[in-house]
Amino acid sequence: MCGISSPSCLFKQKTTIRFFRLHFASCQTFMSTDFPHRFLPGNGNSRVTLLLLHGTGGSEEDLIPVGRTLMPGAALLSPRGQVLENGMPRWFRRFAEGVFDIEDLVARSRELASFVASAATRYGFDTEHVVPVGYSNGANIAASLLLLGLGKFPAAVLFRAMVPLVPEDEPDLSNTRIFVAAGSRDPMVSTAQTAKLVALLEAAGAAVQVHFENAGHGLTESEIAAARDWLAKEP
Repeated sequence: MCGISSPSCLFKQKTTIRFFRLHFASCQTFMSTDFPHRFLPGNGNSRVTLLLLHGTGGSEEDLIPVGRTLMPGAALLSPRGQVLENGMPRWFRRFAEGVFDIEDLVARSRELASFVASAATRYGFDTEHVVPVGYSNGANIAASLLLLGLGKFPAAVLFRAMVPLVPEDEPDLSNTRIFVAAGSRDPMVSTAQTAKLVALLEAAGAAVQVHFENAGHGLTESEIAAARDWLAKEP
């Protein structure tokens, strides 16, 4: 096995990234603050709007059942990612698995924040009561919203999130609580990745609850139930 500074190893890494850049360059991208989406009003007993952010290949329909389980009385805002990777919707471009296009990520995060603001005006909900709920790629852009300080979110639920970026300026998350759910057998998100993300969020002042599930990358009913119970608790 070559060392991290080995020229042959670095050559292989660069070649691999070059290959994935060509492969993922087929992504179709659309910049618009008007995302295809669904909005389901709450029952009037909750001021919360859950911002549901699907994983790669998903749609605005995917997390609606999860949202209903997490907080039955909340309004649901569920947009669809506007980047197409081999026909599969996602939230931002990447060069390879786990190698993100940071410039695009930042632009897409700002675009999503603008969409939430415009949707709040359109549907009449309070942006300060929006709770992002993301899975996989959706959890990554939710984490990006948090780390870039693109909203005053009281809480967030991140299922299978990686570290999307390290912000230049640390946000103030002292009024935000975050539920991070990881799979102990997840082949895509390592426990080290989860620990690094938690450290970044806690350094910014967030109150983070970490939940490890004996699972891979897929969601389980038990961790959704755990997130529901956590959301139901007062900050």
